Amino acid sequence: QVQLVESGGGLVQAGDSLRLSCTASGTIYRSTVMRWYRQTPGKQRDLVASISMRGTTEYADSVKGRFTISRDNAKTAVYLQMNSLKPEDTAVYYCNADGGFWGQGTQVTVSS
Repeated sequence: QVQLVESGGGLVQAGDSLRLSCTASGTIYRSTVMRWYRQTPGKQRDLVASISMRGTTEYADSVKGRFTISRDNAKTAVYLQMNSLKPEDTAVYYCNADGGFWGQGTQVTVSS
């Protein structure tokens, strides 16, 4: 059974940084694209960033230059380094793996 567990969310001020972590159990991690999504109440879940097994990354336009996704294959973990945070980055952030696997989400709140 694949489990994704996120951590690292919190309350910060605009301009601050946070690093989200997602640890994946199961062998599926090693052959999958890992992604971070975010969702605010009443809105759809939006893709923030993705990283392939080979390290190819993609980002939403709204976070380019501020967020960095990375993965540690030895630890079966994926990270999202978020810098220069803005109030509009406030959301629940979810880790996702191919096959429809989701974590429970971690809240990020950025105050102005």
